[in-house]
Amino acid sequence: MRSIPRGYRRGCRERCGPRRATPLGPQESTGSAPESCWIAPRRPATLNQPGRHCPGLPSGPSPSRRTRRRARRSAMVLGMPRRLVFGYIALAIFMTGDGFDLTFLSRYLVTQQGFTPQQAGLVLTVYGLVVAISAWTTGVLAETFGPKRLMLLGGVLWIVLHLLFLTVGVQDPVLAVLTYGLRGVAYPLFMYSFVVLIAQSTDPARLASAMGWFWAAFSIGLGTLGAFIPSLTIPAVGERATLWIAPVFVAAGTLICLLLVPGAPRGAISTQVLTRAERARELLRGITILAERPQISLAVIIRVLCNLTLYGFPLMMPLYLTGLYSDSQAWFTQTEWIRLWGVVSAIEILTNILWGRLGDRYGWMRQMRWFGFGGMAIATLGFGYVPHLFGDSLVMMYAAGILFAVSVTAFVPMGAIFPALAPEHRGAAISAHNLASGLTTFIGPGIVTLFQPLVGSLGVIWIFAGLMVLGTLTTLVIRPPQPGITDADGRPLTRAERRARRHTSAAPEADLIGAV
Repeated sequence: MRSIPRGYRRGCRERCGPRRATPLGPQESTGSAPESCWIAPRRPATLNQPGRHCPGLPSGPSPSRRTRRRARRSAMVLGMPRRLVFGYIALAIFMTGDGFDLTFLSRYLVTQQGFTPQQAGLVLTVYGLVVAISAWTTGVLAETFGPKRLMLLGGVLWIVLHLLFLTVGVQDPVLAVLTYGLRGVAYPLFMYSFVVLIAQSTDPARLASAMGWFWAAFSIGLGTLGAFIPSLTIPAVGERATLWIAPVFVAAGTLICLLLVPGAPRGAISTQVLTRAERARELLRGITILAERPQISLAVIIRVLCNLTLYGFPLMMPLYLTGLYSDSQAWFTQTEWIRLWGVVSAIEILTNILWGRLGDRYGWMRQMRWFGFGGMAIATLGFGYVPHLFGDSLVMMYAAGILFAVSVTAFVPMGAIFPALAPEHRGAAISAHNLASGLTTFIGPGIVTLFQPLVGSLGVIWIFAGLMVLGTLTTLVIRPPQPGITDADGRPLTRAERRARRHTSAAPEADLIGAV
């Protein structure tokens, strides 16, 4: 028999008056109290008994224990899907290992292995290109084969290819390009498959908040722990030994994924058996959708531009700030730079979550336009000119770093914008997002590698700043539909329209909570 949920007991008191120890019959009903209403004083009332029910309760079969358990798993905790908590932990630990070499690999290859700055830049540029290709394929593959399987495959491949890089690749620039470049296949399989799992497990209206936690976990691993731990181990055991520690973290994250991360929700993965041609066509949709949906093409441009410096600076700044470029000086040590980047990433943990919730409440595009691209243009110039204006002042560099962290995380809603622009082709839309995200890891270092010898370090800084201005202009012509903020065509709602929509959605939401 079915119990009356607590929320409906309150609703019954509002409709029927105080609690009654006996059922109200037709002859006892007064005023607006509905007939035949029963609320027991000490135990829940039951339905399917004559004269003992509340007309305010929804009709239909009683939710089973499995249904209630599934509803609890799909609940959100501070904007994070409860069922994916261990997935966020696994991502943070995995990206810690992946981020070990981010802040010092270019300098290590130049100072310890005899590479030129251009050869070191080529290694990271090819790596970014492979990341872009792997990221592009991940969305559709995860929709087809399941995101958890691809996450596990990515973890195993990362460990194998990283060991090849350490044993063979560092001995020669060509081998370094091959082995380290191939390692770029691995981390997108883990990271972007988890994006698909989040999209499958989260209500679209809360997706930006869930993606905020995703980028927070990403920042905890790749930038924060991935920078702070090497800043402690490099002075103690050196760069090469630090690189050998990285697979331990990657293996731990993969093991957590294997044991504690759930698979896709039931019905999320198609059970239809696809032919090879159909799989290829679905994979290509990640690119053909750019021609079919011009708004997604614009979103790709924004996604590429927004993180150029996030991947370009880890190549450029270890050489620029420590005086290894001919037009720079040794303003800071390698350890100071690594810790600066670690602080930037630590701030990103909080701002990722904050911007995700603000974007859901006040609008995705507004915050990306002004706080994202606008702030990034200023922060980029700060990284270039603070050493020239203030010398070795760590205080001023940290000020530029804080502005960088606050601004770069304003792009958290990008993970929600792509599925919103093509909800009927979610896998292809996420593939387009992943392709753009991978391209930025290629184009960012590529700009440094190509233009630094031609226009100098400050010239590269101005190129990055100009691209941020271009991004600001691009946001003016993209209009993704956002629940509660815009209509289905992306037109911003007025305050009165937003208030009316919140009022009309409150009742169904209360019914859902009560039924659980």
